Amino acid sequence: MKLWFVEPRANIFVSGVKDSVAKTVVEYLYKHCPPEAGVMIFRSLPKAPGYEIRTIGPTRKQLVDISGLQLVIETLKDA
Repeated sequence: MKLWFVEPRANIFVSGVKDSVAKTVVEYLYKHCPPEAGVMIFRSLPKAPGYEIRTIGPTRKQLVDISGLQLVIETLKDA
């Protein structure tokens, strides 16, 4: 993953390559990642809302769909 994607935070990868290469890598992940991996993939789209979120297995972050808008639920930490 580190070969094709930028890793701004541990285990968070952002595409830095052409969409066709990123699509190939994501297809590879879907074929080879076990459900226990808990992968969450954000993909840019040319139409509203501008992105989609897909997962492989259960993830640590919960997703919610509100009127077709996919959102990730974040918990606030006490200050």
